[in-house]
Amino acid sequence: MDDPLEPDEAHRRKTRAFRERVEASFAAEAAIHAERAEIYAEAFAYTQELTAKISSATSRERDMPLRAMAAELGPAVHVDDRTMQTHLFEGHRLYTEFAATWEAWRDGKIQKAHTRVIVEFGAELHDAAARAAYEKDVLAYAVKTTAGRVKPYAQQVADKLNPATVQERHDAAVCTRRVWVEDRRDGMSTLGIDGPSTEIHGIFDRLTQQGRAIKATDLQERRQAAGAEGAGGGEATGDVVDCTTDPGAAAAWFDERGLDEIRADIALDMLLTAAPTIDPTATGLGSIRAMVQVSIPATTLAGTTSGGAELNGKCAIDPTTVRILAGNAPGFDRVFLHPVTAEVLTTDRYTPTAAIKRFLQARYVRCAFPGCRRPAMRSEIDHHQEYRKGGKTKGDNLGPCCTRHHVTRHAAGWTVEQLPGGRLRFTAPSGAVYIEDPPPRVMFIPDPAPEPARAPF
Repeated sequence: MDDPLEPDEAHRRKTRAFRERVEASFAAEAAIHAERAEIYAEAFAYTQELTAKISSATSRERDMPLRAMAAELGPAVHVDDRTMQTHLFEGHRLYTEFAATWEAWRDGKIQKAHTRVIVEFGAELHDAAARAAYEKDVLAYAVKTTAGRVKPYAQQVADKLNPATVQERHDAAVCTRRVWVEDRRDGMSTLGIDGPSTEIHGIFDRLTQQGRAIKATDLQERRQAAGAEGAGGGEATGDVVDCTTDPGAAAAWFDERGLDEIRADIALDMLLTAAPTIDPTATGLGSIRAMVQVSIPATTLAGTTSGGAELNGKCAIDPTTVRILAGNAPGFDRVFLHPVTAEVLTTDRYTPTAAIKRFLQARYVRCAFPGCRRPAMRSEIDHHQEYRKGGKTKGDNLGPCCTRHHVTRHAAGWTVEQLPGGRLRFTAPSGAVYIEDPPPRVMFIPDPAPEPARAPF
């Protein structure tokens, strides 16, 4: 009997066909992405030509051609302009400084991940001859293997050719430190810190030590509880008491968190409550408190429904958390929605404040410029028709616009018109039109009343 695991000729032909189709697909995809990088490079070069004609030395004016180009191209393909600006720069750098890598990508010999690795480490080599030697060496290896294997090799080659010392490179890298946030599902987000390795590992080690100290204390309390139980009713074994099954230990509380959970809780607690040791502002950084904008249906707040809430228009948070926030809030913005379209009609508040600003924040939640996600509460209020040209400071002539897009809109010549229902019609300098709707609102309905109990037979 033939071995079913032994491939026959038909199996080999099918496998070869799949492989050839995959190869052809990857090659076609690589050619398209390489062509797009070429377009980015040409667009970036054009903005540099425009910048060269600007006599002003201010960075804002000299940055405007690139920012204006990104604002034109981004919305056209549903990409925010900051990301598009990065694409333009990276495309130009790849196409002009790593031409051989771009050609290999275009020809399907490597994939996008390879180009990222090659450019990442090669960008540190400012000497053209050294960079060319680096590219030739690494590219010859890249066409034969995966991007993951290329990365350590590229780093070794770059380090060998880099005239800067490790200390010099570290001093430059320190200037790129930053903090960033990535929103995830189920009311969770990730806070990331890029910083010097010593400090980052020191923070992690301190959190680990603190977490282990908490776990050690918890373990000691468990053993004491077990000993007390043994002394009261039997032999003390020193085993950990199961609080869920032992009635004698029901009143005790033990920490069931894992070490990762404890580390996260300690970090959040210190960041949200502790004051910085160094405070050059003389105003008290410790007095600054976190600010968020939370939208929650009144029915959820009242407990009638169990729907979620929204944080800064960017991610969902759980009802329990938002009820705690609401309980500690000094005041509320009550948002009235149209019963059918869910359009924000108006807002009010018991404590007087900037009502128009609250109304716009409730309606738009984030910066209204196409593709932007900056929270409205961190944005400026922009007159659609300029105030100096007769524009009124009214809700139908205003919208939240972050500083970047506020400047870009006026400097690059964008216009905006408010349509019924808060819709905004943005017109780019090229004539392209983008319609931005206020963020959709989820309509919640009360949970159905429980059915009456049936009379027993």
